[in-house]
Amino acid sequence: MANAATRHSKSVGRPSAAWALPGALFFAFFAVAPMVLVVALAFTDWDGIGTPQWTGLSNWTRLWDDPDTHQAIRLSLVLTVLTWLVQTPLALLLGVWAAGHQRNRAVLSAIFFLPLLGSSVALALVWKSLLDPNFGLIADIGPALGFEDGDLLGSSTGAFGAILFVTAWQFIPLHTLIYQGGARAVPRSLYDAAAIDGAGTVRQFFSITLPQLRNTIVTSSVIMVVGALTFFDTVLILTKGGPGTDTTIMPYLMYKNGFQAFDLGYASAVATILVVVATTVSLLLVRLTGFTAMRSTREGM
Repeated sequence: MANAATRHSKSVGRPSAAWALPGALFFAFFAVAPMVLVVALAFTDWDGIGTPQWTGLSNWTRLWDDPDTHQAIRLSLVLTVLTWLVQTPLALLLGVWAAGHQRNRAVLSAIFFLPLLGSSVALALVWKSLLDPNFGLIADIGPALGFEDGDLLGSSTGAFGAILFVTAWQFIPLHTLIYQGGARAVPRSLYDAAAIDGAGTVRQFFSITLPQLRNTIVTSSVIMVVGALTFFDTVLILTKGGPGTDTTIMPYLMYKNGFQAFDLGYASAVATILVVVATTVSLLLVRLTGFTAMRSTREGM
């Protein structure tokens, strides 16, 4: 009897490490190996043809002294912070609303999620047309926004704001979906108990919904931060890093050096810095929020 119980416990226990082998091999081949190759290329001089020439720390010395790189890092961090500040409150409120039972909620939610169906390039091309100072919508509404000639993308502030707006318009639905799932997992009994105690909607939101969505907020924030630091296609289509270099963030700087100047060694150094910055920011976010403890928000219920 004891042997049968032991065999049963083994059969329903944790799967062996062999189950993780396909995923581990996939990750090693398509993630780890390319990153190792990029780090190795960062110590070379290579134009994409022929054999890379070892140059030691020359790319890193150049990167350290390059004002364009310093500006790109600063712009990437500013874009990341503003992205979080703009998208998180809106996505959180919309997600909580979408999790409710309002009339026509499902239809409105489906319409709101439509930007998720398009590719970033296609959507950027649409916005590029809308922001054209000669034929786009901005030619009519530009003066009301403080751009008399309608050339929103020709201004440093306007171009940066356009990138921030377009990315928010495209990705807020994704994070709304994440918050919608988290809000629906909050037990209804908590709200019923709060209503009996006299708590209104606002009090319930801050005392119940926000604490219960703590882990959801961290998850969404990590996705948002990594996405903002590695965002590229919208910048390429809308501004091409301009005017001047005022919207040249790290991914676009990497592209410009690698695929326009054919300086793949220096571009690899920029890519390495980008990976380090994105990883560091993500780890700090997880560490400072206590997400590593992985405590359930429903603990004790």
